[in-house]
Amino acid sequence: MSSVFSLDGRVAVVTGGARGIGEAIVTGLLDAGARVHICDRDEEAGRATADRLGAAFVAADVTDSASVAAAFERVAAESGRLDIAVNNAGIVHNGPSEDLDDTDWRRVLSVNLDGVYYSCRAAGRLMLAQGSGSIVNTGSMSGHISNRPQPQSAYNAAKAGVIHLTKSLAGEWASRGVRVNSVSPGYVGTEMTQRGMDNVEWRRAWIEGTPMGRVAEPREIAPAVVFLASDAASYCTGTDLVVDGGYTVW
Repeated sequence: MSSVFSLDGRVAVVTGGARGIGEAIVTGLLDAGARVHICDRDEEAGRATADRLGAAFVAADVTDSASVAAAFERVAAESGRLDIAVNNAGIVHNGPSEDLDDTDWRRVLSVNLDGVYYSCRAAGRLMLAQGSGSIVNTGSMSGHISNRPQPQSAYNAAKAGVIHLTKSLAGEWASRGVRVNSVSPGYVGTEMTQRGMDNVEWRRAWIEGTPMGRVAEPREIAPAVVFLASDAASYCTGTDLVVDGGYTVW
């Protein structure tokens, strides 16, 4: 049974892999035997993480479709193929929706939704040409529910878009050998959530709203990605795997 979880010899790229959940995913894929390329716009952090973990690095800004396409094509050219793409890069903006200006709205959607689409398209073109591949997008429980007490309508809308984009692409590409799934974490202890954890009101609401009574560690999200990337999930496409400590059950 363990062999179906193995990623030995497979070539993977992880956007936003320099830190946080992305770094944990890189570690999980490496542990499963994949050859992993960290794809990040922060070259210094990305290269440092890649060197520390034993991964490769390729620079790209997910908001720039040409940059993404060039990065993915470079990975495929250097490695001979692309088997796994984890589209994880993301940002958050918290603030009342009535005060959310066009720039902040566009910035969140550009990274969290446009960037996932550009990455899916770049990976999809390569995988469809070779007749196989697995794409895993990072969604969020925020694509299923509206978080409280913090306002974050742009983030929530983008993540809902990611989940439905995943299903749409899964339906298009299933017959051509490419699976597309998503993982939707709940609250995870990362740099991105630190501001919320430092807010007493927010932290209390997050913990009390989670049946397991705590936030996740990044390493607890990675196995879900490894599963969906592997042959253990060979009959899964269009699946959104929620890893939220039970938050969405209430």
